[in-house]
Amino acid sequence: MNYAMILYILGAVLKFESLFLLLPSLVGLIYGERSGLYYLGTALLCLVCGMILGHKKPEEMMLYTREGFVSVALSWLIMSVFGALPMCLCGDIPFYVDSLFETISGFTTTGASICINVEILTHATQFWRSFTHWIGGMGVFVFIMAILPMMGGSTMNLMKAESPGPSVSKLVPHVKDTAKILYGMYIALTVAEIVILIVCGMPLFDSFITTFGTVGTGGFGIKCDSIAPYSPVIQIVVTVFMILSGINYTAYFLVLCRKFKEVFGIEEVRWYLGIIVGASLIIAVNIQHIYGGWGVSLRHSFFQVASIITTTGFATADFDRWPMLSKTILVLLMFMGACAGSTGGGIKVSRLIILNRAVKKELSLIIHPREIKKIRMDGHVIEHEVLRNTNVFLVIYFLVMFASVLLISVDDFSFTTNFTAVVSAINNIGPGLDMVGPTGNFAAFSAFSKFVLMFDMLAGRLELFPILVLMLPKVWLGRDGR
Repeated sequence: MNYAMILYILGAVLKFESLFLLLPSLVGLIYGERSGLYYLGTALLCLVCGMILGHKKPEEMMLYTREGFVSVALSWLIMSVFGALPMCLCGDIPFYVDSLFETISGFTTTGASICINVEILTHATQFWRSFTHWIGGMGVFVFIMAILPMMGGSTMNLMKAESPGPSVSKLVPHVKDTAKILYGMYIALTVAEIVILIVCGMPLFDSFITTFGTVGTGGFGIKCDSIAPYSPVIQIVVTVFMILSGINYTAYFLVLCRKFKEVFGIEEVRWYLGIIVGASLIIAVNIQHIYGGWGVSLRHSFFQVASIITTTGFATADFDRWPMLSKTILVLLMFMGACAGSTGGGIKVSRLIILNRAVKKELSLIIHPREIKKIRMDGHVIEHEVLRNTNVFLVIYFLVMFASVLLISVDDFSFTTNFTAVVSAINNIGPGLDMVGPTGNFAAFSAFSKFVLMFDMLAGRLELFPILVLMLPKVWLGRDGR
């Protein structure tokens, strides 16, 4: 294990976190809040610690798969540990475990909150908790690689560990250029939503907070009723941008390259949009009697379907009070998630397509044992490594989920609460049902259960493997494992 390289990377991450923390400090200064000083102090602490960890450049700069996974997992942990400090020190969230829960929920774009009343938080804290969505949405390492040339070609191992999806590929030959393109599109989408929301009448501060949660598919808001208090026009704008944020960024790259035929040829995007339309129409019919009109029913159904499938977690209505059919569809969408290569969580549509075709292949082989049949997607053969990764991922995913439900059951809440809390955490969604529904929160869980849910949030955002790798003793011994 190249420990010097890992420490060097952790130092770089803390330095960048110190820069990120300057923004809520500035917000606190603008609004005349003392809390801004705590964010500034934490920024200085991150800078000092980052300089200590990264003061010496390692002799061995190559980064192999093992070091990549360990570096990414430890970086997300250390970012959360330091990022939780100012919210706790300024008194907005006085208990550190709760502050850590809120920060991990932010960085992992989960949006699950322990805050009973978010409207009493200072502007600096409201900005920071939502800005963590934006940082974690695309990934801190993608941001770092877009700015600094760190380890040459070996940085692909960092991107593989941090980026969601069954497989990760470069848009262009160089990893740094790929990172720049991804963040360029990410920033463009962010700016576009902020401007449109302001034009539609949303206050400037609210526009920034809402956009961070939408484009990062996080879900933290500054209103206790989430997006419900805003106008129908604003709700429609947020719906559109949630759907756009759940699309594979490769599609946007193809649009930039004017390869429009290839965009429409991406099967995952077609399935993703088709599922949204189909689920929304079914729910609209099912809830039509509640709202007494097709217009309102369609607006709420499309918003909630987009919010859940993209794992954003915003709400315009208390869907926990909807009929069972609608709630069941939303829970199924929680598992499904958005497209691979987006900022959304969940299993991912591409994995479900691969799994569906693998099942069809096995059934076909029962009838025709000698048949040679390849699994294809977008016209390309799915490699055995991708198929194996998908199968292993799903097995571990459900094992972790069932174990987590069992562990948090010690709090003696209802099965619906426990089950949807874990599903929400591991799929990075935010709201669940019952006590953790859109009008509830996670404050009632014990410290033990909160740690279990924090683990689930990190494991879900990093797609399980980087976090689980930390637990293997042999990972920390020797230098092989390339």
